[in-house]
Amino acid sequence: MRQQVAKLAGVSEATVSRVLNGVGPVKEETKQRVLAAAAELGYVPSALAQRFARKKSGNLGVVLPYVPKVPLFSTYYFSEMLGGIGEEAQAQGYDLLMLFRKPEQPRDYTALFQAHKVDALIILGARDTALDRGALEELERSGHPFCVLNQRYAARGNEPPFMTVDADHWSGSRAAVRHLVDIGCSRIVFINGPAQYSNSLDRRAGYDRVLAESGLELREELVLAGNYSRTSGYALTDQLEALIRAGDADAIFAANDRMAIGAMQGLRERGLEAGRDYALCGYDDADAARMASPQLTSVTVPFHEMGQIAARRLLQQDGEPKISAASTILPVQLVIRESSRSRQ
Repeated sequence: MRQQVAKLAGVSEATVSRVLNGVGPVKEETKQRVLAAAAELGYVPSALAQRFARKKSGNLGVVLPYVPKVPLFSTYYFSEMLGGIGEEAQAQGYDLLMLFRKPEQPRDYTALFQAHKVDALIILGARDTALDRGALEELERSGHPFCVLNQRYAARGNEPPFMTVDADHWSGSRAAVRHLVDIGCSRIVFINGPAQYSNSLDRRAGYDRVLAESGLELREELVLAGNYSRTSGYALTDQLEALIRAGDADAIFAANDRMAIGAMQGLRERGLEAGRDYALCGYDDADAARMASPQLTSVTVPFHEMGQIAARRLLQQDGEPKISAASTILPVQLVIRESSRSRQ
């Protein structure tokens, strides 16, 4: 068929290949003649052949943290973002290539591009560590398109930060803690995640700001550490029970719903109920927040939209990966439910 297109357009088959695959310089007049001939003959080159000619894989890589014994795809945070990424990638004609990395495992991201396994990369679960930052800086130096989801990095001197898509966790934390203060709570326990995640720092900053604005004392013994798992919230049961029964705590704000639900489960086993004996707020507004009893007050984060935007910004309308260091911050919203509403 290419031979027929070449004959009709009055050009060589090599010129037809360059035009249809978008490879190499071709005069605009010649290009239009080839496209018109192809349209007249009803010739549509295969997407696979085009990718091969352009040295493209047709894959959008997604890096995920490997956590032993944790069903990652059932975790609301990851499943929502992956759903958004996959939806946009399919619309752009791309497939997803999942890549799992252990925390201590080398980040050989550039090798994926050099081997033409991926055309762009979205990174989930990144941390602000020397290992992660070094891998991202190497990607940037190599000129490969990538985007980091739900993790931000500070600018490096005059250099802009990496391309990121994130949510306004500072405002979300402020809204949750402000709500607890507004319903009369003044001794608010904060269960946060590891400080190597920017969203942990944002939520701590929002918590601190509301206490300062409200004239409440910041007591470090009320700031507890979890790791965003349900078991880490449950493991704090002894400390939480002691604080509540001593009158040193009347509310709990957990930096995600999994930790909030773990804490609520542990306290229920000790005879303490959320919404009755203490107020409770989570974060993320996962499906479990609505299925919990009592239903959990939480902050809705648009994880699905974050995934869509990351894929769209990388691939853009012409299906070609793009490089940009701009960041996008999406708004969040507090949803008040039974775990705190009954104290009003």
